[in-house]
Amino acid sequence: MARSHLTLAALAASAVPGLDAVAAAPFGAGDGDFDSAVITARDGSHWLIRVPRNPRAEAEQSADLVALRALSQGVRARLPFGVANFAGQVPVDGTRAIVSTFVYGAKVPVSAWDSTLAASVGSAIGALHALPSSVVADAGLPTLTAGECQRSCMTVADRAAATGLVPASLVGRWERALEDAKLWQFQPAVIHGALTSDVVLSSDGTVTGILSWHDLRVGDPARDLQFVLGSRDQGIVDSALAAYQRSRGAHDRQLMERARLYSELELAQWLLHGTETRNSEITDDAVELLTGLADSLRDDVMDQIGAKTMPTMAVDEVEAMLDRTRRAV
Repeated sequence: MARSHLTLAALAASAVPGLDAVAAAPFGAGDGDFDSAVITARDGSHWLIRVPRNPRAEAEQSADLVALRALSQGVRARLPFGVANFAGQVPVDGTRAIVSTFVYGAKVPVSAWDSTLAASVGSAIGALHALPSSVVADAGLPTLTAGECQRSCMTVADRAAATGLVPASLVGRWERALEDAKLWQFQPAVIHGALTSDVVLSSDGTVTGILSWHDLRVGDPARDLQFVLGSRDQGIVDSALAAYQRSRGAHDRQLMERARLYSELELAQWLLHGTETRNSEITDDAVELLTGLADSLRDDVMDQIGAKTMPTMAVDEVEAMLDRTRRAV
């Protein structure tokens, strides 16, 4: 049975010394993995309390706490958005209620982004990826090499293919991408690891906060950009990518190619979740999505995931470039 927001308010007051709660309201859909409420204090500040409903949610909450502690005030000062601060905890029914500062902003689906918000999202992700890897390593969080990221994707693709439910064209497409050595030549970075439009908060076209830090790690930057591809407007994607590159100060030519692969492998992950939990509804949905993806790609043999190279320059273009270089010197 879900805990009421009044019960959660009482728990919050117990978890945070000096918290004088004057109002409380349910937070979230009410049917998720947490009982949650927003607490208003007498001084006008807001707080979020969450109590996990199952072991998976409890593990996620614990990982989130480790990540939030790794993001010190010095680290947060380098990020152009807000991150929740841990405020207190209290045991309840064999688990624990966690109270944190409330991060303001609204969730906007990718399909509703404009170029301003897309650029702000790109800048926010770029700033995160520009953090030193020691932020993660010193906290004992996962630190993956490019090769380990590649092998992790191989494992997902192989397991999905083994179900016999993935269209053969997709299996081949993924195999070619995973065997393309140039595609996997990148510098790992600090990544959020679970970015979706549901955890990015914004106001007036500017990112104000990012939630759900339980997958914080050093890994493939492309993983954090895959959800941007949910926009059907290439101009929106380009705005996000351009702002990302300016913010991070690094260029990865294969970044969006790997992001495409991660996006497609999300469907494979959904299929595996369905088969492993023996949930036919999820499995059928995943198969339908994979079939639809395969159908959409069938008529475009040039639309492959692979390393992009610089276009070959004609002799006169090379000579002109050299001439400009000599004049500049």
